[in-house]
Amino acid sequence: MDISQYLEIFIEESKEHLQSLNESLLELEKNTENVELINEVFRVAHTLKGMAATMGYKRMQKLTHDMENVLSEIRNGNIAVTAELLDILFQCLDALEQYVESIIESGSEGDKDNHKIINKLNAILEGGQDNTTVTAEVAATAEAIAIEPVQDSLPSQVEAAVSDADKRQHLQMSFTDFEKNAIQKAYLENFKVYGITIFISEGCVLKSARAFIVFRTLEKLGQVIKSHPAVQDIEDEKFDDRFTTFIVTKENMEKITSELRSVAEVTDVLTDEIIIPIEPVEAAKEDNQQKSTRKKKTGTKDSNAKATGIKPKTNRTVRVDIERLDTLMNLVSELIIIKNGLETIELKNASQNFNEQIEYLERITTNLHDAVMKVRMVPIERVFNRFPRLIRDLSRQLNKNIELHMSGEETELDRTVIDEIGDPLVHLLRNAGDHGLETPDVRVQSGKDPVGNIHLRAYQDGNNVIIEVNDDGKGIDVLHIKNKAIKNGTISEDQADSMTDQEIIQLLFRPSFSTAEKISDVSGRGVGLDVVKTKIEALGGDIEVKTEINKGSKFIIRLPLTLAIIQALMVNLGDEKYAIPLNTIQNIEDVEVAHIKYIQNQEVINLRGHVIPIVRLHEKLDIEEIDPDRQSLTVVIVNKGEKQAGIVVDSLIGQQEIVIKTLGKYLSNIKLIAGATILGDGEVALILDINTLV
Repeated sequence: MDISQYLEIFIEESKEHLQSLNESLLELEKNTENVELINEVFRVAHTLKGMAATMGYKRMQKLTHDMENVLSEIRNGNIAVTAELLDILFQCLDALEQYVESIIESGSEGDKDNHKIINKLNAILEGGQDNTTVTAEVAATAEAIAIEPVQDSLPSQVEAAVSDADKRQHLQMSFTDFEKNAIQKAYLENFKVYGITIFISEGCVLKSARAFIVFRTLEKLGQVIKSHPAVQDIEDEKFDDRFTTFIVTKENMEKITSELRSVAEVTDVLTDEIIIPIEPVEAAKEDNQQKSTRKKKTGTKDSNAKATGIKPKTNRTVRVDIERLDTLMNLVSELIIIKNGLETIELKNASQNFNEQIEYLERITTNLHDAVMKVRMVPIERVFNRFPRLIRDLSRQLNKNIELHMSGEETELDRTVIDEIGDPLVHLLRNAGDHGLETPDVRVQSGKDPVGNIHLRAYQDGNNVIIEVNDDGKGIDVLHIKNKAIKNGTISEDQADSMTDQEIIQLLFRPSFSTAEKISDVSGRGVGLDVVKTKIEALGGDIEVKTEINKGSKFIIRLPLTLAIIQALMVNLGDEKYAIPLNTIQNIEDVEVAHIKYIQNQEVINLRGHVIPIVRLHEKLDIEEIDPDRQSLTVVIVNKGEKQAGIVVDSLIGQQEIVIKTLGKYLSNIKLIAGATILGDGEVALILDINTLV
């Protein structure tokens, strides 16, 4: 069986569990005595171990297993939660995230064993209690029980009551396709698989303690791949006088049976080799031929990521509220009704009925579009959740006291935007912590709280989502940026004298520009804010900066709700049609040519007290103007943050809902065009990139 079909599910669920682990550890750091948090961390580690074992990721399984051992001791109170211990658990979290990233990249967890972290975990156990795999209470009791020789057979009364088939409980168990495949694979690699039913004395006081010793013995001999009942039920003593395990090993059956029978209170051990027949060669050959035929017809390939090295598809799924799916189903039902109505239109009333149905169809398609957009929407919380850990580590790295305050996590964005916005926000947060916030002693001298604050906020504003990152630090020193830019040759002194404060601040977004005096692990290489701006503009958004000396700085990101379907104003320019995103348009004006003025060789208009620069698209796009001598211009006023510009067009067509199509990788570097759309008549119209034009 091809396990790669489960790979995407494994990756998505692993990410969720790792995020849960991250949040629980951060909370545990604030409240080290919280038993529920400790139990939650244990449960996540246990779940990840099972998932990794199922998928065959042994290094990941080993690390989570050792984490479980330590967490078991913590749950029992034998090991205290300290800052050093939490640092090690955070290192475990980082290592697990690296394993998952490696699996995403190559389908394999890589060859890094993380011995240092595992040694640290084992050192903690040696300083506390012994290495356990069940609860520490059971483990401690198990250690106190002496191992005595026992008789090799069942007591006569048990033997009389139970048939031989019933004794061999493992022979009655069924396997899933995945388990069958794993057993077959084990034999191909010269391993053996044994089913073992272990009987515990009826008078045994602590059966789970005996089971613990059994599992510990088995782990020395091989790898346990299945148990019945489940391990957690065995730990909780939810079994009668027997339980069943399956082990992959290279040891022989006699040695395994002998080792288990030496455990006190184990009355009998029944062991059988488990063999899953491999399908006959002819059948397999026929099956392969069928697969080959299917591949030729469909043009698809086998998807075993491990074997082919193809990256597994990730971030391709969205979890949808069932109510949103119900809405979609209702709308599709309405479409079917419309279709049936169009089929039954009578010829004598064709015109009237047809128009009614078209109006009905227009309403339904608009509602359907809204519903589909909501299905694509994902709370920005999934991006924000990773930042508390980032700030924690940054605070330690910079020796600053930093607190992160987040709000608006429920704000929704299109999934395609969510997947891309994380890295820019990381840069901004690190920038705020390093450049923005002062050290505690400097803050105290300035009359501030020694703890610096970073606020991360998201909210919806019309068709945009606004994300703000602001700090209460020292603010941006415009003079320092100006001097640094002159020193680096970014601008000349003459240019600097004519630039406004906001224009000087925009220099921070230049590639390779940095105000840091020395290069550190956090900053100084000039690869931060330029990456932020490039990424945000690629998403159809923009970024602006507000700052006040000794008060702090605020970075404001504006992003479109979706990158798939937008409302646009269609305009004529020469013989061509262009689309301007409606959310960037402020208003439309008829401007007399005589009212156009010049400031520093730039055409501007004075619109109700605001000076707005004019952009002539004919010149920008090298299009011949239809009427160059006209005395009145149609100007579309667009805005990018607080900046405005007037775009001159020949005429307006009207508002239209358009589907955005990318230009492809060969035309991706065209700055003035954000994409294209196909109109109702089949004609292609280009979508203007307002961020570049303004």
